[in-house]
Amino acid sequence: MARVRTFARRRAGVLAAATAALALTGTATLQTGTATARTGSATDRPGTATAPAGPGTDRAGLPVRTDLPARTDLPARAARPPRGPDVSSHQKHVDWPAARTEGARFVYVKATESTDYTNPYFPRQYAGAREAGLIRGAYHFALPDRSSGARQAAYFVRHGGDWRADGWTLPPALDIEDNPYSRELKCYGLGQGRMVRWIRSFSDEVERETGRRPVIYTSTRWWRLCTGDSHAFATTHPLWIARHGTSRPGKLPGGWRHWTFWQYDTDGGLPGDQNLFRGSASRLRAFARGR
Repeated sequence: MARVRTFARRRAGVLAAATAALALTGTATLQTGTATARTGSATDRPGTATAPAGPGTDRAGLPVRTDLPARTDLPARAARPPRGPDVSSHQKHVDWPAARTEGARFVYVKATESTDYTNPYFPRQYAGAREAGLIRGAYHFALPDRSSGARQAAYFVRHGGDWRADGWTLPPALDIEDNPYSRELKCYGLGQGRMVRWIRSFSDEVERETGRRPVIYTSTRWWRLCTGDSHAFATTHPLWIARHGTSRPGKLPGGWRHWTFWQYDTDGGLPGDQNLFRGSASRLRAFARGR
């Protein structure tokens, strides 16, 4: 999600084209599920040299599209799909009223990583977003080689990843993507079957403690490489897809028919990474309530 280094990019026309083309789209069903870097990433930790791209690492080499095909994945009813950032400790003290003025309607805030890191700015970022009238949620940056999915989920819920059906709290989110600590071990040294079991363990614990399945943030490339394109989560978990610099998210991983959130860039008018919700503002509120 948010990162230490800034990559040259240009967002021109991508969001504008997406919203302008919505009137041409057909009706689609929003997958809410049962109810990856965020902005944030493992490199929120002091002293870490490299920042991962995520949630999401698909930006390298992707062409910029200023046009948008008449058929997109956005529902026709979402004439103005809600935008929102994801942030971490990299953003520090966020001016949430200004972000709302710029168009933010929701945000995901990085809460934790593994079982030994919490975002020191999380309490103020999370509370400040709510005070400014944004629907907000928390996400966890997964390090599957450090401990079990259940352990990391329990740590996450205890440190900000809880959920309530108040209409202001998004379901907890799991950010799972390239290993920021090893370029060679992109899948953290886990085979595809073990990775699927790790994600299932995390999800089961989050549901047990909060009553909701987590949103899964990832990229199509990583999911195929590290889970074998597992279809085990598509019908029960909302997808937060990372794909940057394009006019639409492209082919989705793992049997998902629709995305729920799309991280379409890493910088723009909002603090942190830039995201769209696939639906209307009222649908976003219903999604937060678990409906």
